[in-house]
Amino acid sequence: MSADSNSNSRSSDRKPVLPPPLESSATEEIGALADSVRTRGPGEAPNIAKVASQILKGVGGRVAIVDGCRTPFCNAGTDLRDMDVIDLAGVAVAELLARNALPLDEVDYSIFGVVVPALHAPNLGREVVFRASLPMTIPGTTVSLACASSNRAITSGAEAILSGQCDVVLAGGAEALSNPPVLVSKAAARRMMELSKAKTLGQKAAVVSKFRPRDLVPVPPAIAEYTTGMSMGEACEKMAKENGISRRAQDEIALMSHQRAAAATADGRLSGQIVPTFPRPGFDKAVTADNGIRPDSTEAALAELSPVFDRQYGSLTAGNSSPLTDGASAVILMSEDKARSLGYSPLGYIRSFAYASLDPGTQLLQAPAYAAPMALDRAGLKLSDMHLVEMHEAFAAQILSNMQAFASRRFANQELGRSEPLGEIDLERFNVNGGSIALGHPFGATGGRVTIQLLEELRFRGLNLGLITVCAAGGVGFSMVVERG
Repeated sequence: MSADSNSNSRSSDRKPVLPPPLESSATEEIGALADSVRTRGPGEAPNIAKVASQILKGVGGRVAIVDGCRTPFCNAGTDLRDMDVIDLAGVAVAELLARNALPLDEVDYSIFGVVVPALHAPNLGREVVFRASLPMTIPGTTVSLACASSNRAITSGAEAILSGQCDVVLAGGAEALSNPPVLVSKAAARRMMELSKAKTLGQKAAVVSKFRPRDLVPVPPAIAEYTTGMSMGEACEKMAKENGISRRAQDEIALMSHQRAAAATADGRLSGQIVPTFPRPGFDKAVTADNGIRPDSTEAALAELSPVFDRQYGSLTAGNSSPLTDGASAVILMSEDKARSLGYSPLGYIRSFAYASLDPGTQLLQAPAYAAPMALDRAGLKLSDMHLVEMHEAFAAQILSNMQAFASRRFANQELGRSEPLGEIDLERFNVNGGSIALGHPFGATGGRVTIQLLEELRFRGLNLGLITVCAAGGVGFSMVVERG
């Protein structure tokens, strides 16, 4: 045998060498780098509950998600800038009630999520009752779990139904990031309190004389972890570096999000989920579509954008990150028996859900990789059983990091105590109508949006099972399995 043939034989025995990350596809990169995803080692991973499959049924059967809708999601400072969270949530709820001709006295409870509440009316869940002209005897409450706030509202409503406390719950969330509260300095706040207590003109003048120009400089809002001081983008940039996530793969995920969202908008797939919204002050122009989608986005255009969170060595850009957004979402939850008695055909049912948390100083947005195994175990299902997967896209790097963990045997062994990884996600079944990078991310409303979008697409395709994951500030992860049948 010639030297050349020996060389060829030896070459054919070798595993194929993956091209450098900048030239490989996102799928290839996930597979090649799965076992390099960061782990803490035995005994240091979050405490993941070991659970057997459960039947999530209460006295009235399963929890049905009867229907849902949302406002358009619009970049902060644009079309919905003059609406607060009460305005936005009220639009979604009023339309949802009207579409389903739901008798208002059938509603037992209102639960809504928000991250930045309206300071003049902080209980959004109760304000929705008033805004939608519901009976004032309906209790309303507000929850906050960062980007998973409306997921928490939905699962809190589900728990109330499962326990037999309620039969019908309105749940959802809203965010008006065009109107965040702007704080003043502590010194200015103290002076203003003193001023409010001053009785005479002389007392008021004495307080005013204490103000210094530096006291009046506003404190801009910041989206940062209280415990670490890092913004979510800075924390995700850290994840990208630790997990070897390439800029090219991030831009591929971002481009896919925009292309799929644009296609779903063009063919009307998303329009049925969106409520035409007439913003203040004139109420004379309807906003009917999400305005952050870039149909003309290209790989080359994304590659030209500069890093935002680490300008010298970073890979996260405005193009592969979700934008600050205004919007609201709402769903009707019912016990299975109540839905049947009222003649509704639900969008689907909640099969299982799970929450997980980790140290926010490690990999802030990796907790869905811990929550998803629990949700699947509780459902008695595997990732391969899921017909569609809907992941909230805070950043493309976060999506790729979690997908690496899903596919990693090492992560399964060291972090989850499992012999086999969850598995690789087929991108043809992933965020098929676009995600938060294109559609936008109003913190309190995104969980409702992903739930509605997944169930509507399962119905459109005649499929049954879907998985949702959402990462959230504080190192929290959420996952839920839904079923149509």
